[in-house]
This record gives sequence, structure tokens and C-alpha cells, in this order.
Amino acid sequence: MKTILYILQKEFLQIFRNRTMLPMIIMVPVVQMLVLVFAATFEMKKIDVTVIDNDLSQTSRELVAKFNGIPFYKINNASFSVVEGESILIDNEADMVLVIPSNFERNLMREDVGHIQLLVNAIDGNSAQLIYSYSNLIIADFNKKLIAEWKGIPEFNPPAMINISDTYWYNEALDYKWYMAPGILAVLVTIIGMFLSGMNLVREKEIGTIEQLNVTPIKKYQFIIGKLIPFWVIALFDFAFGLLIARLFFNLPVVGSLWVLFGFAGVYLIGALGLGLFISTITNSQQQVMFVSFFFMMIFILMGGIFTPVESMPHWAQVADRVNPIYYFMRILRMIILKGSGFFDLLEEFLSLFILGLAFLSLAIWRYRKTA
Repeated sequence: MKTILYILQKEFLQIFRNRTMLPMIIMVPVVQMLVLVFAATFEMKKIDVTVIDNDLSQTSRELVAKFNGIPFYKINNASFSVVEGESILIDNEADMVLVIPSNFERNLMREDVGHIQLLVNAIDGNSAQLIYSYSNLIIADFNKKLIAEWKGIPEFNPPAMINISDTYWYNEALDYKWYMAPGILAVLVTIIGMFLSGMNLVREKEIGTIEQLNVTPIKKYQFIIGKLIPFWVIALFDFAFGLLIARLFFNLPVVGSLWVLFGFAGVYLIGALGLGLFISTITNSQQQVMFVSFFFMMIFILMGGIFTPVESMPHWAQVADRVNPIYYFMRILRMIILKGSGFFDLLEEFLSLFILGLAFLSLAIWRYRKTA
């Protein structure tokens, strides 16, 4: 135990003397939480529309006005040429082109059938689906209004005694920042843990001090634990700092227990730090650590459910996620912070993180070559 304490003392002195590491410990949480939480969003806040109205009737103008009355629809261009509308779409100057053909109102009045066309920019498939769904609802509502006015069919009004109230659980305001903030927190502590711990050990190799440590009677597990604990403390500090920023700037509630939240974070960080230390044992330079860590980070983050639900992924990807620690930590953060889940609600995730952490740490201890 005394040996580990001496290693910890040496590590903390080395960290605080490093002029580049301290700014990273403070600035990374601030930048990530204040920038990425706003930037990483799938919300549709503005839909640029080009209108091709070749009918110029009262009905077509009412339809255009209905789109224009929706806050996030913005009509930027108008034309009479479909070719020009397609060119605007190709130039990425519009998200959707609304094409109303000539004789649209006449066909509606005579044949009860009218055709319009929606050209949607589908480079982003998720946004295109949302645009189409929103637009389809607007057109369907406009169609019901026309039927009620032209056919003399009164619109259905529910009885006055039936009162329906809607409530969304866990995120009543449907604030997307509440959904993204826990995800960015997971990325934050992973970057701090994996990168800094791995680069710290490799730096010992680059400056030559690793040889001095290797000739001492320090055991391998003592050396790895001494390297792990300082960055475990730093990552927990950054986690608390990021949580404070989310509370102050986004009013993110923490419904569950903070003790449970930090307990799970501590177990997760053992795995993240262990993986970083394992990577450092198989590399010889800080550049190599960055490349290998970036490779694992990209896979873990994109498959961890931060941006897209894991349930929407192929079955093989869901099976592969069983060895992805970020997948479990993401579920844990969102369930504790937003839903108030307790320890026993997340027992499966805890056991999985504990096993993965133990495995990564054991690999780091096993792979570290100590020569005397």
C-alpha cells in the first residue's frame, strides 16, 4: 500500500507540473458541454421551402399560406419552373420544393381530386423523413378543411365533457438538450480517462523514465494502479464539473441519486482507464496512442446510442454492443438523471461494466512488460 501511495504522489506532482494537461482538464468539459450539447441535435428548427405555384388560385394560395404559418417552415423562393426548383434543391438552397400544378383548384372542384408534389432533399435521411411527415400532416389537415367547407360537412368537434391532457414522462418539455447532455457527459469522461491515462504512460517511455521505474521493486499491478487512480479522480472531477455545467446552463435535472450516479461512473471509469492503459502498453509513442484510442472511441461512441437508438441498429450490432462500455454507461446516465432509476433497476448494466472494467484492467496489467 505504501508503494502505491508513493506512486500516486509522484503521478499527481507530474500532472500538476504539466502545463498542457491542466488546461485540458478544465477547458475540455466547458467546451464540450457548451458547444456539443447545442450542436449535436436532430431537431428540425427550420425548413427552407421553395414554392412552384402554377395554379395561382385561391386554394393554392391558402395551401402555401398554411405552410408559411408554421413557425419552422420558411418560404425562401418562388418560381413557375419545376426545373428551376430542382436546381435550387440540388444547390442545397432548399430542403423541400412544393409543386402545385396548373388547374389544381379546377380539378378539385370538378373531380374531387387534385395532385401536388413534394420534392424533399434526402441527403440526410432522418431529416427528410421528418420533413415529409410534417408536410403530409399539414396537407392532410388542409384537405379536411376543404372537405368541410366545400361539401358542407361539419368538422368533428368532440363533446365538451371529454377533456384530454397530454403529459410526456421524464422530459415534459421535449427539450433535446436534456437528451444529449448525458451523452456528451459520457463522451467527456471517456476522452479524459482513455486519452490522458494512455498518453501519460507512453510519455514515460518517450522521456526515458520508464526504465528507471522498471528497475525498482515495484510490482506490475502496483504500477498500473498508481497510474490509474490519479486519472480516475480527475475524470470524476470532470464528470461532476460537466454535470454542474449541464445544471446551470441547461437546467438539467438529476432525478435519481447522485451517490448511485457517481458510483456507476466510478465503475465505468475503471474500464475506460484500463483500456487506455492497455493501449499504452502496446504502443511506443503518444501519436500511436491517439490513433489507436481514436479508433476505439469512434466505434464505441457511434455504436453506444448517443446519437441514434441502439434498438434501431442491425441485430449483429446490438450483439456487438455487449462489449461496448459506453453503451451501458449511456443507458445508466439517462435512466438515473432523467428517470430516477435506482441501483437494482440497473443491476445488469452494473455487472456488465464491472466485468468489462476488470477485463480491461487485467489486460493492462498482463500486457505491461516490466524488466529489471
